[in-house]
Amino acid sequence: MSFLDETLVRLNVQAENAEDAIRQSGRLLVEEGYAEEGYIQAMVDSYRENGAYFVIAPSVAIPHARPETGALESAISFVQLTEGVAFGHEANDPVRLVFGLSAASSEEHVKVIQKIAKLLGKKGNIDKLLEADSYDVIHQLKEEIK
Repeated sequence: MSFLDETLVRLNVQAENAEDAIRQSGRLLVEEGYAEEGYIQAMVDSYRENGAYFVIAPSVAIPHARPETGALESAISFVQLTEGVAFGHEANDPVRLVFGLSAASSEEHVKVIQKIAKLLGKKGNIDKLLEADSYDVIHQLKEEIK
């Protein structure tokens, strides 16, 4: 599983809206070979059909789609937005931290979510992610939860 590898992380990104933010997180997964091109649209379609159920905490979204819609391998991308974007979640908008998730099976999906939960569950990590100005910060957080 690729978890916040440097090639899957973008900081200080601008997004026009929620769909743009989702597409940018998905694009990283596709560019690195973890998902097929159609997976990006499947992520957007899932958001359109199901709403912002994946906005799991204040400022945090984990967009994804079903494995059969183009996920090739398990990976997590990360896009830190310069400005918050409304996803339509009453309690947790605006979103600035977008973790794109690709999982090749339901079992892998659970493992990937557990990894993100471990990262976000550690006190202060959400603030550190919001304030990160280099990959070094992300790498350090990643190392701390191994």
